[in-house]
Amino acid sequence: MRIALGAAKGLAFLHNAERPVIYRDFKTSNILLDSDYTAKLSDFGLAKAGPQGDETHVSTRVMGTYGYAAPEYVMTGHLTARSDVYSFGVVLLELLTGKKSVDKTRPSKEQSLVDWARPKLNDKRKLLQIIDPRLESEYSVRGAQKACSLAYYCLSQNPKARPLMSDVVETLEPLQSGSSSCANEVSLASSLIGVGRPLVIGNHRAIQMHHKFVQTVGAGAGCRSANPSCSPGPPTACRVR
Repeated sequence: MRIALGAAKGLAFLHNAERPVIYRDFKTSNILLDSDYTAKLSDFGLAKAGPQGDETHVSTRVMGTYGYAAPEYVMTGHLTARSDVYSFGVVLLELLTGKKSVDKTRPSKEQSLVDWARPKLNDKRKLLQIIDPRLESEYSVRGAQKACSLAYYCLSQNPKARPLMSDVVETLEPLQSGSSSCANEVSLASSLIGVGRPLVIGNHRAIQMHHKFVQTVGAGAGCRSANPSCSPGPPTACRVR
């Protein structure tokens, strides 16, 4: 969870700047890791100044990476900070499942990771079926449920139903083991940019990192919103805190 938290803090820092910045191409290969698995965002080439004042979105040519871009952005070119939240949900889903966002070698119904996995994320009977089996059940079931619930809301088709990145950070922090110390280990600035090796799902190193990621999931956080059980329902906003 430390990787996810570091990346989330970087996005939250951008979104909460005096002039908000939308990253626009958030994906695993743009997350760099140092030797301690501290996450830093890289490659700001597609970053875009966000809406201000009464603006609801920024209209722009659709750019980014297939499998990570938010559906409303792909369809309309309307870009908001919630577009980054969707992309974060895809990366979180990759970390939980150990699968790539798009893989043409998988059966047709499983080629899109979001389409295959999202319906299972909020079903306690099914969500454990999508957790990377290579972890051999060495993780907190309750913690995995919390992480899956967070991914479920980040991947909402309705952008207004997605949490803010600041809410994502608040949800992830208690899911650390030893959350009181981990919360201070990854500062906003160090989460924003740096050098290191990219996070790539699917190779041996990624499996090792993913094992570390899920094994440290704790049981201390919930999703508090107008829908406190975070069960499927109408597309109302769920601010995960």
